[in-house]
Amino acid sequence: MAATGAAVGLGNIWKFPYLTGEHGGSAFVLVYIVCVAALGIPMMMAEVMLGRRGRQTPVNTLRTLAAEAKVSQGWQVIGWCGTLAGMLILSYYSVIGGWTLAYILYSATGTFSGITGEGASALFNQFVQNPAAQIGWHTAFMIMTMYIVARGVQSGLEKAVQYLMPALFGLLLVLVAYATTTGYFWQGLTFLFTPDFSQLSGTSMLTAMGQAFFSLSLGMGTIMIYGSYVPKGTSIASTSVSIALSDTLVALLAGMAIFPIVFANGLEPRAGPSLIFETIPVAFGHMTGGLLFGTLFFLLLLVAAWTSSISLIEPAVTLLIENYRMTRLRAAWWCGMVTWLLGFGTAFSFNLWAQVRVFGMTFFDNLDFLTSNLMLPFGGILIAIFAGWLLSPDTSRTELNIASPWGYSLWRVLIRYVAPVAVSVVLLHAIGVL
Repeated sequence: MAATGAAVGLGNIWKFPYLTGEHGGSAFVLVYIVCVAALGIPMMMAEVMLGRRGRQTPVNTLRTLAAEAKVSQGWQVIGWCGTLAGMLILSYYSVIGGWTLAYILYSATGTFSGITGEGASALFNQFVQNPAAQIGWHTAFMIMTMYIVARGVQSGLEKAVQYLMPALFGLLLVLVAYATTTGYFWQGLTFLFTPDFSQLSGTSMLTAMGQAFFSLSLGMGTIMIYGSYVPKGTSIASTSVSIALSDTLVALLAGMAIFPIVFANGLEPRAGPSLIFETIPVAFGHMTGGLLFGTLFFLLLLVAAWTSSISLIEPAVTLLIENYRMTRLRAAWWCGMVTWLLGFGTAFSFNLWAQVRVFGMTFFDNLDFLTSNLMLPFGGILIAIFAGWLLSPDTSRTELNIASPWGYSLWRVLIRYVAPVAVSVVLLHAIGVL
């Protein structure tokens, strides 16, 4: 449940719907599901396995396992790359988390009551175009995150996740139920689940794969950290499958709730990062008890973002503690300060720096592309090679402890051949080599 809490967050409810809208809907969804099944689950199993075998931070785990496998210590780059990716992602994740904080206030004060699609768009645009507001809410979210990290993730928060994640799931079902009353529910389902391959491009495939990695928290050290706490008797395969299924189900429910509202209110599916903040207020603004349910929804979304953000920064903080003998407070302060300052770039991407483009993209778009579409897949390739080719079969068979012989053989084929080749092809296409 803790790992599911780390995986389920803004990536499912904020990012998945807007990427689906930008890339034409159903064909993108199909590629995403295939990536989760064929790449995400085997690679999550590999990360959990490496984490449980090493029982340390990702960098130190790879150092130990490289020595055990008698290969170069250069494989530590997997840990360094993932740790850096986590900090970079948190720098913009925190800005979006700040939006969630602000929308709790908007909802609680009745701002969404009777709001139209145009009104919701105008409200969001006015909000993000205020740089002071962006920095303020970003700062508030980072303080919340680093407060918990500095104290250590206490059992209270971990136990709360067991109740808050099902509550978020329940509220998504309420939103889906509301979406069925819009008159556009079938159009939303068609957009999501009737493949139109004319909308599919190499960029769409790369983005779908990157989203699978992002949503499942792969390649950033988070899952490896959780793996280090997994008891010996726990089935890595069943745990990985249950996390991936829960994660994917939340993303699909978010799409089923959002797109009927988009079509019913004449909104643009390709609205981008603002999509959820322009659609959900419309639903709650016209729903009986919308003030209560809207506030509760954004509050639970905040918790989902919060648990994920703690997981993103934890590998970096733990690395400073283990390798540089820092206190947890000092390590959290340094990591938090660097990440907070980097977040200014994302906060300004929607206002002061909106016209500043590098490679045709804003600071936020570049950071998102670098982490989700390049760093995480690159780390995934290295993890697949290390787990499939360098770790001995006896070690992986013992750690995974898959009862069925064919189950282990299938994992080995996927992790040795399918995952590295598929990810490499898409990654090379992204950088223009193919």
